[in-house]
Amino acid sequence: MNIVITGASKGMGKAIATEFASDKQGHTFFLCARNIYELENTGRELQGRFPRTNIYTHQCDVTSKKDLQTLTAKINSLAEKIDVLVNNAGIFIPGSVYNEEEGMLQKMLDTNLFGAYNLTRMLVPGMIKSRSGHIFNVSSIAALKAYANGGSYSISKFAIAGFSKNLREEMKPYNIKVTTVYPGAVYTDSWKGTDVDPQRIMEAEDVAKMIYTAAHLSPQACVEEIVIRPQLGDL
Repeated sequence: MNIVITGASKGMGKAIATEFASDKQGHTFFLCARNIYELENTGRELQGRFPRTNIYTHQCDVTSKKDLQTLTAKINSLAEKIDVLVNNAGIFIPGSVYNEEEGMLQKMLDTNLFGAYNLTRMLVPGMIKSRSGHIFNVSSIAALKAYANGGSYSISKFAIAGFSKNLREEMKPYNIKVTTVYPGAVYTDSWKGTDVDPQRIMEAEDVAKMIYTAAHLSPQACVEEIVIRPQLGDL
């Protein structure tokens, strides 16, 4: 498989890459993230642990069309087709619509929506040509139920869910699967330094395993939505 993962240097993105690499099938990965130091460390770690894989890392800010175009050119030069695209990159900043910092909604949309929208538009023509592929768009349970202090983050996640649902309908004739992922609280850097017990929330590997499983069903089956929450419910 040729697998593209955004926001891949840590957290869920790294866990997803690790899960696919763990099956020892010798996949090729195109991993991107803003922090090149963390990204290259992740690339070296995965290449060392799974020597049959091919790991390509590329510094990329998904809010930059130029960065995405450069990433797409690199991918197209090295892979005939994309089998799995995971639009995982995103940011979380709490706040309320009525008093959050000016420009917060644009900032959230640029990363959490337009990054996925633009990269998908750049890569999907190749998928359509090959009439195959699977796109995973990472939303959030914040797109299923609004909550206080969710603000622009929640709005952006509702938006990515809408994008993903529409894309699902558009891609059916081309045999391209689209899955929207709605994770609840996952222990990533967003939670470090807080007083939340890591045992109270999910592990990044939990989401990774669900995505991996959904990507390995028969061609006739598509998991349209993955909703995964902590056992004791949302925080």
